[in-house]
Amino acid sequence: MELIQNTPDISAYLAACDVIDHGHPLVRSTAATLAADAPDAYTYAKAAFTFVRDAIPHSADTGDPRVTWRASDVLAQRTGICHAKAHALAALLRARGVPAALCYQKFDVVHGLVAVRLPGAERWIRQDPRGNKPGVDAQFRLDREQLAFPVRPECNELDYPVLFAEPHPVVLQCLREAVDRPHLWQTLPTEL
Repeated sequence: MELIQNTPDISAYLAACDVIDHGHPLVRSTAATLAADAPDAYTYAKAAFTFVRDAIPHSADTGDPRVTWRASDVLAQRTGICHAKAHALAALLRARGVPAALCYQKFDVVHGLVAVRLPGAERWIRQDPRGNKPGVDAQFRLDREQLAFPVRPECNELDYPVLFAEPHPVVLQCLREAVDRPHLWQTLPTEL
């Protein structure tokens, strides 16, 4: 699948916004800690991915009712669904000058991912920081994708090819309006 930037300007994928708030002190300090043992962009991107995947539990896996959507809140509260974790990873990547996009898959509901473009790379590659569990083995790879969930077209599942510089408005609205995760589960979009 060919991934398509929704804006041609690569600097949009480095920008901060109220969701991907990579200027926040907690995001900056987390990025600095991860970068201390990462001598290059590849090593840093993998460390940031692993940190978000493993150190921030998916709230559905732990039963946490809190809903986070801003990157700094995800890092502070150490919880989030796939979309929130994607926001946190995008912020950590952008904080160190690595272009990061938000992208999505359609299952029963829309699932959130990140695409990364490392310096010198000619293409974007999607990463899934959702969090591993039995039956889910997402890995940071640049040679091929290893996402949490492969789509099954025969089940009307699909990969959306568009790379967004900011969260899709439909997804963000659901996250912002949710009073808790059970409420969020009832309102998550089923398509973009």
